[in-house]
Amino acid sequence: MGSILNIGTRALLANQLALQTAGNNIANVNTAGYSRQSVVLQSVEGQFSGAGYYGNGVTAATVLRKHDEFLTRQATLSGSVAAADAKRLERMQQLDDLFQGGPSGLGTAVGDMLNAFSDVASAPTSLSARTVALARAEEATARMRASSERLSGIGQAVSSELAAAVNDINSLAGRIAAVNKQIANDRGSGHEPNDLLDQRDQFIRDLNKLVQTTNIPAGDGSIGIFLGGSQPLVLGNSVSPVAVSSNEFNDPGKSKLTIQRSGLTSVLDEVALGGGSIAGLLRFQNTDLVEATNLLGRMALALGTKMNEQHRLGLDPSGAPGGNLFTMAALPDGLPAPANLSAATVSVGVQAPPATGSTSLAASDYEMTFSSATAGTVKRLSDGTVTAFGTTPGVAFVDGLVLQASAAASAGDRFLVTPYRKAAAAISTAFASPRDLAMAAPVAGRAGNSNTGSLALQSLLVKTPDINLSQTVTLTFTGAGTFDVTGTGTGNPVGLA
Repeated sequence: MGSILNIGTRALLANQLALQTAGNNIANVNTAGYSRQSVVLQSVEGQFSGAGYYGNGVTAATVLRKHDEFLTRQATLSGSVAAADAKRLERMQQLDDLFQGGPSGLGTAVGDMLNAFSDVASAPTSLSARTVALARAEEATARMRASSERLSGIGQAVSSELAAAVNDINSLAGRIAAVNKQIANDRGSGHEPNDLLDQRDQFIRDLNKLVQTTNIPAGDGSIGIFLGGSQPLVLGNSVSPVAVSSNEFNDPGKSKLTIQRSGLTSVLDEVALGGGSIAGLLRFQNTDLVEATNLLGRMALALGTKMNEQHRLGLDPSGAPGGNLFTMAALPDGLPAPANLSAATVSVGVQAPPATGSTSLAASDYEMTFSSATAGTVKRLSDGTVTAFGTTPGVAFVDGLVLQASAAASAGDRFLVTPYRKAAAAISTAFASPRDLAMAAPVAGRAGNSNTGSLALQSLLVKTPDINLSQTVTLTFTGAGTFDVTGTGTGNPVGLA
């Protein structure tokens, strides 16, 4: 039978451990990831005697964490979603700063340029008005180029941040795997390794700030970490590394998160990633930044193409026909899918007058898929609209663009078309002299002196340049609704309605 001294000693030792644990809780009150611990006390089994069972005091059975698995999981999930939204917002604010309004905005520069050309139209012989118009044109193109450069800089920063985030994911996964091994080993003692469990939970929280995970506990105390719902990142003490790669068309403007296991590389679905800063960065890069780039590129391409078309219809002060007002880079060819079977390429251009495409351009990328050597579909990626082609073999007309295959394609060949990626980066004025502005109309009309009818000429509009614009054309009415045409290059038709 234990003596009263033994009972007292046990009680002192047990409560000393409880006090030590309480002190440890206080010391770690500001330690990230620490869970409050408490000592589990239990009575020592009584000793039998002829007069019954007599107690032997108290002992400390173990130390447990004050931990709720459900609350921890929900807090981790909330932090993951918040991290994705915060990172995407941070980058979206950069776009907002880039395309700000006011006098320093891109819209103001374009508006000032158009107003300056209106002044030239009102005073076509004014050299100062021409000089101002050309300066405004150069200012507008310079702002487009600067905006494109800043978008490119944002894209490079996002790519660098993605690479750093992937390194952090792999590092944290390695730490979780190492702690998994320690926990599995220490579980053999019959007691919970509380500090290791806290450490692993903190690593998992940090990991979820980067990418959302699903956690499944194993029987040995380790935890399996899964990405995208089913791809194993950590199983026991083994890790499947992740990486950032280009998409299926090797498009430098878009990225995908991949995971490698047993020598096989799998692409993680961006939608299935859920939260985490890397998910926010991917959504920004693959959606928001692409849309902003396409919107800027469409403005540059549409404005430059339309003004070039119009400028070529005019005459400069010396009577020479106008050329291009803006210099613009050729649109990039379509990016072929690596699995394509043919050597065909796809060139991209804007529909030329009279069926000008400059007013029909849509800010989007496109996917061109061949169902046969000369026919297939074009999908507008911004909204999923599909347009079939095949009437003109190997040529698709969509949203003012002309997509033309260089040779017969194989069924199943696919191409990613990104017409606007570089349009704003390359636009500039084509000349520096204001005397080269072709602002005069190449045709003029006057009524015959012997006319007796009430028909009056209101305006003339030139649709396309023509070598015969310097020749005289005469319209002679032979009746109330018919006329004859005479003049060089007209063919002298008669009896026109």
